[in-house]
Formats: sequence, structure tokens, C-alpha cells
Amino acid sequence: MNGMGVRGTVEQVLALAPDEASRRAGSALGAAGPWSGTGAADGVVWGRCEGGGRTPYRTVVDTRGPSYDCTCPSRKAPCKHALGLLLLWAGDGAAVPDGAEPPDWAARPARGPAGPADPEAARRRAERRAARVTAGAEELERRLADLVRGGLAAAGQQGYGLWEETAARMVDAQAPGLAGRVRELGAIPGSGPGWPVRLLEECALTHLLGRAWLAADRLPAPLAATVRTRVGFP
Repeated sequence: MNGMGVRGTVEQVLALAPDEASRRAGSALGAAGPWSGTGAADGVVWGRCEGGGRTPYRTVVDTRGPSYDCTCPSRKAPCKHALGLLLLWAGDGAAVPDGAEPPDWAARPARGPAGPADPEAARRRAERRAARVTAGAEELERRLADLVRGGLAAAGQQGYGLWEETAARMVDAQAPGLAGRVRELGAIPGSGPGWPVRLLEECALTHLLGRAWLAADRLPAPLAATVRTRVGFP
């Protein structure tokens, strides 16, 4: 979503959250219930969200940054309302109509976080996220190894639930690209004749991506950038 100004996926939205508490709170607001006056146009998404006060919070997201503006008192960027609005946009196109006419309060790019940027804080956040992604990649490697040891035929008997659980773990690790790969793997056993061969091929590609991330510091810069993008970094 970063820089593209287009509707993102749920995984991409959750990867924007500054912390786990924000992910949970934003997910709770990702349904149409508390929202009104929503719309999207020219890379800007807006809506009013009912909260604890008498007046709904006005939330605006410029997806081309992304950057955020909300009348709630939170200092987080994005706040839970911005996350909820993006989740609603990603999951329910009818709830956030594209091409809508923006109200006056949303007819401008959203602001970023208030105050000057803190390079050291940004570096620490990047390091924490990289560590979480590394832990997720290592867990996925173990999952793939268990799958191969147990035999691919067993994957057809396990159902989709285990794959979805693994994908959720990748989302928690802030690796939406890996989560998407896992969900694709989970859909293969039900895809018709010859699925074990297709599953083995896709497992090999997923393994290659995971190993590339774990060795990204030793890769040429252009290849390392490609790996970061495939894993889910902006």
C-alpha cells in the first residue's frame, strides 16, 4: 500500500500498526458498525467513527504516504481508527465506496505524526520489526520442514485451519508477504489433481524466500530490496 495509493490487503494494513495493542484495537474497528460517511478518492480514505465522546472521530488516511489524520487524542500513527478504516476499506469495498465526493474536512492529504521525526526511534522500531520478521521466517522454515518430513499427502488431511494459524503467526510477526504465501500454500491441497507436485514447488519457493530473508545482510543490495518487498516491507 505504501506509495501506491491503492486498496491494500488486511495483512498490509496490520503491518502498519505500531504495536500489538494497536493491531487488536484496529481490528475491532474494521467492521462497518461504528463508521459513517466513509469514502475513498485519489488515494485518500476518510470516515467518521463513533467513539466514547458525543462527536464521532474524523479519520483521514492518505494511502500514498501513507500518512494519517484523526481527531482522536491518540499520539500513535496510525491510530486505531486509521487502522480500522483501512481494514474496512480492504475487506468491504461496498462499505467504503471508491470515487466518492470527499467532505470539506477530508479534501486534503492527511498529516503525518505531529512533531519532528526521531531517527533513533525510527531505527529502533525498524530493528524490532526486523527481529519479529526473522522469528516468523524461522518458524515458517520449521513448519515447512515438518511438512516435508510428514509427507505432502498428509497436508491434504489437515484442512485449512493449520495453514491459517500459521498465516496468522506471520501477520503477528509483521511479515504480510509470508502470510500471503502461507495462505496460497493452504489452498493448493484442494486445487485438483496433481496438487502434491504444485505444493512441493510452492513450498520450495517459500523456503527460498525465507532463507533469503535470513541471509539478506549478505545479499547484493538490489536483491535484498526485492526480498524485503516480497516479505512485506514497504
